[in-house]
Amino acid sequence: MREQDHSGERVAKVIARARLASRREAETWIAAGRVAVNGAVIRSPAINVTAHDGITVDGKALPRRERTRLFLFHKARGVLTSHGDPRGRPTLFDILPKTLPRLISVGRLDLNSEGLLLLTNDGGLARVLELPATGWLRRYRVRAHGRIAQNKLDRLGAGITIDGIHYGPVEATVDRVQGSNVWLTFAIREGKNREVRKVLGHLGLAVNRLIRVSFGPFQLGDLAPGEIAEVKTRMLRDQLGARIVALAGADFSAPVERIIAPTQNSAQVGQARLASGQGGRAPRGRVRAVTAKSASEPASHDPPPDHRSPYPDGAKRRSGRRRPSPASGGPIRARR
Repeated sequence: MREQDHSGERVAKVIARARLASRREAETWIAAGRVAVNGAVIRSPAINVTAHDGITVDGKALPRRERTRLFLFHKARGVLTSHGDPRGRPTLFDILPKTLPRLISVGRLDLNSEGLLLLTNDGGLARVLELPATGWLRRYRVRAHGRIAQNKLDRLGAGITIDGIHYGPVEATVDRVQGSNVWLTFAIREGKNREVRKVLGHLGLAVNRLIRVSFGPFQLGDLAPGEIAEVKTRMLRDQLGARIVALAGADFSAPVERIIAPTQNSAQVGQARLASGQGGRAPRGRVRAVTAKSASEPASHDPPPDHRSPYPDGAKRRSGRRRPSPASGGPIRARR
């Protein structure tokens, strides 16, 4: 039976790769009888398909698969990592340029967190990058109310269990004290739900600002809040490496779909949503290309303790010609 055929890929995964829906949504469509394989309606997601199988959703063939792409996005506070919100709060998918394909976030940043978020059009890649086994370090700059000694943070290197949940090894360093707050650099490889806040809260610190500055080899650099940049295909392939490319089933040979923006562009939508009092800044209405420094040099991802905007309060944003951010150490270079 097809359910026992281990060749090819699960049909829901193929639908997700075609950018029609998430894998979970595709499984719901299958259960509802909306999906057919080679003309036969299926009801189980436990079916593998190959490139030779014909798949339709509601009687329409799947669109051609697009090349695997990855984008760096600077999420502002007050923006949800979600495709929609019943309370009408702004989501990152509301404010992204409408010329982009359907994107999936690699993990999440909660409402009050900010900084680097990876977005991709490839569901397989998103899942692989989220796995702790992939081993990519996620580095944060954290401001928290309270005091803590460095030797107490050093103990997190062995991991910690809180309320029955075990959190893996943590690299944490006190950078400086600012009034009643302390600035920390905090690095993890798992990214469990609200992990940074829960671990530091367990140590008596109340996090009041949380900024992700890097995810694996990719850094926030000088991206402004609401701005997005695409990693070039050749650089992306090099950064991922052969193992991750194979696990994700990434495809760098397929064409790139060019989408024409509707009359009301993303910048207009973003301004309207963010002007409702949620704060943040709308995107600039364009996508720039970036390069990323090799993952073989992890030390370069460490922002210096005294680095400036957007981290310490009151720092002024640079104006005029864009230069490499002190936070990035210069590894990300924009090409206009």
